[in-house]
Amino acid sequence: MRLRCAVLDDYQGVATEVVDWSPVADDVEVAGFREHLADEDALAAALADFDIVVTLRERVPFPASLLARLPRLKLLIASGMRNTVIDYAAAEAHGVTVCGTPSSSTPPVELTWALLLGLARGLVEENGALRAGGSWQSTVGADLHGRRLGLLGLGKIGGRVARVGLAFGMRVGAWSRNLTEERAAEAGVERVDSKEELLASSDFVSVHLALGERTRGLVGAAELALLKPTAYLVNTSRAAIVDQDALLAALREGRIAGAGVDVFDVEPLPADHPMRTAPRLLATPHLGYVSRANYEAYYGGAVEDIRAFLAGSPVRLLG
Repeated sequence: MRLRCAVLDDYQGVATEVVDWSPVADDVEVAGFREHLADEDALAAALADFDIVVTLRERVPFPASLLARLPRLKLLIASGMRNTVIDYAAAEAHGVTVCGTPSSSTPPVELTWALLLGLARGLVEENGALRAGGSWQSTVGADLHGRRLGLLGLGKIGGRVARVGLAFGMRVGAWSRNLTEERAAEAGVERVDSKEELLASSDFVSVHLALGERTRGLVGAAELALLKPTAYLVNTSRAAIVDQDALLAALREGRIAGAGVDVFDVEPLPADHPMRTAPRLLATPHLGYVSRANYEAYYGGAVEDIRAFLAGSPVRLLG
């Protein structure tokens, strides 16, 4: 009997198209779920008859309570090599092997700059006006050259964002709790002593931190109040790092020039969510890692994980 594999959050319906699943076709039947299943009862019902689940990023938590309701589950594959919403101890207790996949930091770097440039040059407003026969040149773009780019976080993604900023001729500064002078110098940027100084001195601020207890709510109302009224904030990292209500208030009141956001407290966003209609906001539906090359890495890695599991030698184990 063939095993059944569920691919969650396959919004575009491309999981079985971007890579070749034939190496496991004789042993595994693959089914994609194009709609997000956010409720644990819905997940338990939908996944009850599956032996393998492929989950995209950290969009679906797998706590002990859900794992206990999936007695057939034997292999859980998470895209990337870091996932904080899987209960690894519970997975082990229920005999579930958890594996990761290859992943690239390039797509979120590129999306960060798409958002930043779109904000700076008013691309959405100008394109909308042009297509609708509206005003010709209704905005005045913000310059990048000579302006200050402030990075909250200078890891793999933040470091690459910094290099692009430097190529634009920007003055780049960075802050995180563990950032050293050596790391900043290696990236060619200035190490800033505090997040407050970084926020107050920057024309563009981009968030590139992992979510944890020390970064949750790191940028709240008090921090947003430090930004210049001409400053822009971009967050392609994790929604909970920036207080969403405080950001909405700053946008509505015009206390900052604008924001570019790819991550939200609830995903997918409900139709009536205020982020859908906030002024001065350029928002995308969590596209940071959504690129063909990355999907090929995710799903190609999933096929490799399944083959190795079936052969009795699992690879890229997590937990």
